[in-house]
Amino acid sequence: MTVDEGRRITITAIAREAGVSVPTVSRVLNGRSDVAPQTRERVEELLRRHGYRRRAARPRVSASLIDLVFNDLDSPWAVEIIRGVEDVAHGAGVGTVVSAIHRRTASTRQWLQNLRTRATDGVVLVASDLAPPVHAELRRLNVPMVLVDPGGVPTLDIPTIGATNWTGGLRATEHLISLGHERIGFIAGSPQLLCSRARLDGYRAALEAAGLPMHEELIQPGDFYHESGLEGTKALLALDKPPTAIFASSDQMAFGAYEAVRQRGLRVPDDVSVVGFDDLPEARWSSPPLTTIRQPLAEMGLLAARTVLRLAQGEAVETPRVELATDLVVRDSTKAR
Repeated sequence: MTVDEGRRITITAIAREAGVSVPTVSRVLNGRSDVAPQTRERVEELLRRHGYRRRAARPRVSASLIDLVFNDLDSPWAVEIIRGVEDVAHGAGVGTVVSAIHRRTASTRQWLQNLRTRATDGVVLVASDLAPPVHAELRRLNVPMVLVDPGGVPTLDIPTIGATNWTGGLRATEHLISLGHERIGFIAGSPQLLCSRARLDGYRAALEAAGLPMHEELIQPGDFYHESGLEGTKALLALDKPPTAIFASSDQMAFGAYEAVRQRGLRVPDDVSVVGFDDLPEARWSSPPLTTIRQPLAEMGLLAARTVLRLAQGEAVETPRVELATDLVVRDSTKAR
């Protein structure tokens, strides 16, 4: 099927004839680099042949609201993201609507229903899989989206904000290895999140680079919350040959590890060194102060809010995927073997 010459040419018609998606045609029109050369050439030839001209864009009416959506809100990690979003929203004179969908279909449906009844400048989804029905509905509502720490690999036309989780996992483990630890336990985060898998991969890479054996019994499942850090550390300390150090892939799980060590009649770091991940505000006030990987959570929220407001104004986003740097913060919870 070809474009009907008697009608106004549309992006949809061009996409159909070129055999590509509408977002692909849009990327060509905006001069984006993430299009294969052959595809770009085919689309540009069709645009020239049919004399496509962009319609003058009508100014978008601001709703003066950003929707910030979490799976759960019962974490100081979420508070740091909110702080970053609020800084941008306040400066732009925009309000923030914070929602928690609790990973339940009914909650997601209710949130989408609420969104249909009011306007929004855009949605920031945090640590979430963007299910196809949710993606499709937000597209239908013409709502700009940004993902923070996405669960799966998103499509190129949805900007994502994350951190260098693999590097953070690597540096945390390298720090413990540099102190002479060879048996290093690891407590994983939520397995459905890319950030969790990246931290585990960084841990494994550091062990391999140091020539240390990989022991599967030293890896315990977790979910980023205190209880899983407690239970995971109990399991590690109950091994016939327990680890001398533990890398918990969130600060909250590291605090759970502290309690498990205490219950065992041991001390951090004299008997067991502990490293966390996040650098939550309480990390420096814990006893002992926690060595951790600083994740720029507030900055991630800030950048996500700026990005979604740019999209709401029809501006292009040059880099669809951004990873902010993580840093090792050494305090008193780690000690030479």
